Amino acid sequence: MTREEIAEIEQAPVIGVLSYQGDVREHLVAVEAAGARAVPVNRPEQLRELAGLIIPGGESTTIGKLLTHFGMDQAIRECYEQGMALFGTCAGLILMAREIEGSDQPRLGLMDITARRNAFGRQVQSFETDLDVPDLGGGPLRAVFIRAPYISAVGAGVRVMASFNERIVLARQDRLLAAAFHPELVGETRLHRYFLDIATGKV
Repeated sequence: MTREEIAEIEQAPVIGVLSYQGDVREHLVAVEAAGARAVPVNRPEQLRELAGLIIPGGESTTIGKLLTHFGMDQAIRECYEQGMALFGTCAGLILMAREIEGSDQPRLGLMDITARRNAFGRQVQSFETDLDVPDLGGGPLRAVFIRAPYISAVGAGVRVMASFNERIVLARQDRLLAAAFHPELVGETRLHRYFLDIATGKV
């Protein structure tokens, strides 16, 4: 590896992937392919070096309790206020939501959306589909839905980026990006590149 290549890697923004549950490895691979340095994160002190943090799928109640137990919830809120971007996928969307229908579970509550859990059915009813996401360009985005939520209401500052059957499944608010599906499973990096652009202030 040349000095120039080493310097480029060292200067690349660092994106963390919360490593309590979910497709951590797949997100790490997608982040690296998108052009950033990717690191697994599970402690508050690791947040300081990050341009952005991805909260992957899993069981939202369990992840929320772990965030509280390890002090990650308040640390993430503070780092967001200081400029860090957040990308929640599936359970991550739920945890970012200000409101969760029928639940008082622990959450970050940063995004002005209402989430409905398990909104497309149980795991055996998981499915794939193509989404029209004009902000990404390049044609339809393949999306994998696994016990997926959707966004049932949005605040005035939230930009709806994609819907499926009139249900909101991708949205952005400032440095917050929330997807009801699993972009890490489709073998492409457009959404991770878009999040990287958010984290570095390009969009």
